[in-house]
Amino acid sequence: MSNRREFISLLGAAAAAWPLAARAQQAQVPVIGVLGATSAQGFAAQLAAFRRGLNEAGFIEGRDVAIEYGWAEDHYERLPELAADLVRRQVAVIATIGGNAASAAAKAATRTIPVVFHGSVDPVEAGFVASLNRPGGNMTGVVTLNIDTGQKRLELIYELVPTASAIALLLNPTNTVVAEMQSKDLQTAARTLGVRLHLLYASDEHDFEPAFASLTHVRAAGLVIGTDGFLVSRSEQLAALTLRDKVPAIFQYRAFAEAGGLMSYGGSVTDSYRLSGIYTGRILKGEKPADLPVQQATKVELIINLKTAKALGITVPLPLLGRADEVIE
Repeated sequence: MSNRREFISLLGAAAAAWPLAARAQQAQVPVIGVLGATSAQGFAAQLAAFRRGLNEAGFIEGRDVAIEYGWAEDHYERLPELAADLVRRQVAVIATIGGNAASAAAKAATRTIPVVFHGSVDPVEAGFVASLNRPGGNMTGVVTLNIDTGQKRLELIYELVPTASAIALLLNPTNTVVAEMQSKDLQTAARTLGVRLHLLYASDEHDFEPAFASLTHVRAAGLVIGTDGFLVSRSEQLAALTLRDKVPAIFQYRAFAEAGGLMSYGGSVTDSYRLSGIYTGRILKGEKPADLPVQQATKVELIINLKTAKALGITVPLPLLGRADEVIE
């Protein structure tokens, strides 16, 4: 009888201790802070690629790691406070999504918490790292070719409308550094091609209608949509507007062409954000950002929507079709 009472007593003590042990184990799970310039819905594909990278590094959300999300919902002025909140929560690492604005906010918020940035600007010029090979601080990450390929996007749209005398460039003025860089680069390319480049601006959805209405006034024969997190998150809406107004247009990611836009040309989402996830996992395992060279996602995709080309009355030259990674028919 005594042994039975002792057994029941031990069982009860174990049962009481179990929730405490479970909570202690859960508390040991590292927490990633994701700082996003846009929204989870607008960047669903990028988030999925980021999680794949984490999985490859041995971390599954909800099992090996927890993720706290801070989304600015396209209001870039909210990013500093969202970054500060992640710092107050003492997350193990901050990963940025949606470009330079989020990365700059993370940089300003902390010099100690590791930051994995994702963007298309030169991280040395932006002050994120000392050098690409030896970042030297608390930041490292992945750089895409989306700004470097901006001039190429202008050339591609001109290849489809070679009689154009004017082409428009749509930018988000609140993403100041990126907008200025793209404006400068594409103005140079436009002069080389002998066309006028008209700058249009949109920082929220209400700006889209006036911007597209002005295409007629400036007699732009084509449209290049600039690299920006907000604009990327509205890829489907922008594709629909270009179809409605019969505007030959090119953007950076395949989602635009898949939604009915004429062309996309830029870095691969699945490639670059997967690399961000892998780097985040490596830092969780103990590696230091200062010792992790900045990765450059070199995979570039050209997607042409032939169905849209036909609807716009555009004949795509065979050599250009041959260079496409994918043709949507």
